[in-house]
Amino acid sequence: MSNTNNVYEKLKELGIELPPVGVPVAAYVPFVQSGKLVFLSGHIAKKDGKPWVGQLGRDTDTATGQAAARAIAIELLGTLHAAVGDLNKVKRIVKLVSLVNSTGDFTEHHLVTNGASELMAQVFGPRIGAHARAAFGVAQIPMGACVEIDMVAEVE
Repeated sequence: MSNTNNVYEKLKELGIELPPVGVPVAAYVPFVQSGKLVFLSGHIAKKDGKPWVGQLGRDTDTATGQAAARAIAIELLGTLHAAVGDLNKVKRIVKLVSLVNSTGDFTEHHLVTNGASELMAQVFGPRIGAHARAAFGVAQIPMGACVEIDMVAEVE
């Protein structure tokens, strides 16, 4: 199941420019490769270079959360590119784990996370971009960010 599409052409079509890898703000590294799997550390939502602060169900709606998750997916792609050197080497997006800063009665975590999941399918196509995932509501995320997502990818 190798990537026969040119991922960079698709990114250009979507108007996406890959960002550089963010500098960790605690004691961790942005990614670790073990065999053919690349594990990307959690990325928080950012807007204009700063944490995208908000709580779903209180001051942030589902559509805004989806936009934040999509922005995180772009950051994850930048980190994955730095990890492997060529996104065309990606054989599969294996899993996303999404943490949504939300009130106790917010129930649309899965819809927020679709912002990232749908972008992966757009960029890599449905065979490579479709993935397992989990979406959780949490009481808080570092720096007050509205969403945090980590990812596992398989590469050639």
